[in-house]
Parts: sequence; structure tokens; C-alpha cells
Amino acid sequence: MAGGALWAGCLPLQSLSRRPLRFGVVTDLHYAEKDTHGNRYFRQSRQKLRDAVETFNRSGLDFIIELGDLKDMNPTHDPAATLGFLDDIEAELQRFRGRVYHVLGNHDMDCITKEEFLKHTRNPGKARGRSYYSFRARGIQFIVLDANFNEDRSPYGRGNFDWRKAYFPDEEIEWLGRELRHGRCPAIVCCHQLLDSFSGVRPEVCVSNAEEAVRLLEESGRVLAVLQGHHHSGNYSQRRGIHYWTMKGMIENQYPEHNSYAIVTVEPGGDITIEGFADCESRRMDNTNSI
Repeated sequence: MAGGALWAGCLPLQSLSRRPLRFGVVTDLHYAEKDTHGNRYFRQSRQKLRDAVETFNRSGLDFIIELGDLKDMNPTHDPAATLGFLDDIEAELQRFRGRVYHVLGNHDMDCITKEEFLKHTRNPGKARGRSYYSFRARGIQFIVLDANFNEDRSPYGRGNFDWRKAYFPDEEIEWLGRELRHGRCPAIVCCHQLLDSFSGVRPEVCVSNAEEAVRLLEESGRVLAVLQGHHHSGNYSQRRGIHYWTMKGMIENQYPEHNSYAIVTVEPGGDITIEGFADCESRRMDNTNSI
């Protein structure tokens, strides 16, 4: 479950392939066979995801990534039922004809462990079975983080956590620093909980020790953007050349009028375009780093 350096030999930004990198993003599906609660339509996330994957398959993407809270649990908090929900929604994700990556969210450990979640999902290659890891696509390094640890740095598991208190353990911060020092290529960071606690967003949706990670991102001078979930209404901020984009949760509001998914394009110059579908707004995020 520990992280690992899963990329090598990144290129300077000016040497990247002239073909843009394109990938799909979804987050906060909370899929479960249980009744609607407020604006959360748990059952409908399966059909919403099927629509998204159909769009992704038509679009010739390099990969897709889900940013956490892939599933939820039933009212009795039954682990077997929860694993069934996870298997069902993972099968929908795997309809994508390409690589599928996962980011762990707090609800992914609501009544099961990280190990169980990782055994029932399929990251590609050396990312398989890891809760934080990195990989490379078209000269861009992707760094996937896991903030699902308690204040004492014990891992979330079987609901032993307060979702408002999420931490990176020291070993993950050290790993992140090594990853950022290792190469010169542009990087994109993915995390479920928010890192931009400086943006004025509610502190309980942010990683409690986010500043430790953000300092490393800013010092590296090569991070283009941070992609986040967790905060279902979405958010955007920018500081010191890094864009922080929080995607709207797919679970919110009733299908078919509502859904939320996106295709992200990274141009050879590092500019990023988000093509949002349904409730997900489109956005352009220009590269201001001198990588």
C-alpha cells in the first residue's frame, strides 16, 4: 500500500509530444443500492457513469481517473454488501477501453479497509494495490495522493475516522518530496480531499496538514495543477502558478437532467482545458510556470 516511483526519464516541457494528452475524470459517485438522501441519488450514479464512459470511449482518451468516493454503503453498514456495490461500479469503470486509475476517498473506507478496496479495484501496472503512487503519460508525471489517515496517522478503515480530519502521514510527505525532486517534467497532482486550504473553502473539506504538501508543490516549480474531489459543489483557486480544480460530485441531483464528468486536455505548452459535461463547468487553466 506504500507509494512507489512508477515513472522514469521525464522530458522538459518544451520537448513533450506535440500530441495533447487527453483523459477523463469523474468523482464522488457514492454508488450504493439505497434510497435517495437529499440531493444524493446513490443508485443513479451507475447510469451516470455509464453515460460518462460511453463519451470517454468515443473520445480517444489516454486514460481515465476517478478522484475518490467511488461507492457508499447500505444502511446497515454491511461490508459484504458494500463490496458488492464496489464490484458493480468498478465493472462500469472498466468498460472504458484503456487505463483506469483510482484515488482513495474517505467513503471508500466507510465499512471496509483500504486493503479490501484496493483488492476490488484495478489500477494498471505497478500502480496496482497502491493507495498513493505516480505514473507518466506523454511526458506528464501524475502524482496520486492518499490523505485518508487519522490525526495519529493510522489509516482510515471500517469507519474509524472523522471525515473532517484527514492527514498525510510523514512517510507519504517524504515520498512526495522525492517524487518532485526526481525529475524536471511538468506534473499534475490528484487527491480526494482539497489541498487549497488558503482559498477560503471550508476547512473541514481540506487535508488538515495540506500546507506540508503544498510547500513541496510550490518549491518544485513544475506542478501545473491539482485535481480534487470531495467538495461536491466544486471549487477553483490558483496560487504561485498552480491551479487547484475541485470537480463537482457525480452523485448530486437527479438523472437524466444532471450528471458531472469531464475530459481534460493538456496542451504541449502546459495549458489545460477542462471540457465539462452536464453540471460540470468547462474551464481553461493557462500554464504560468517556466518549466
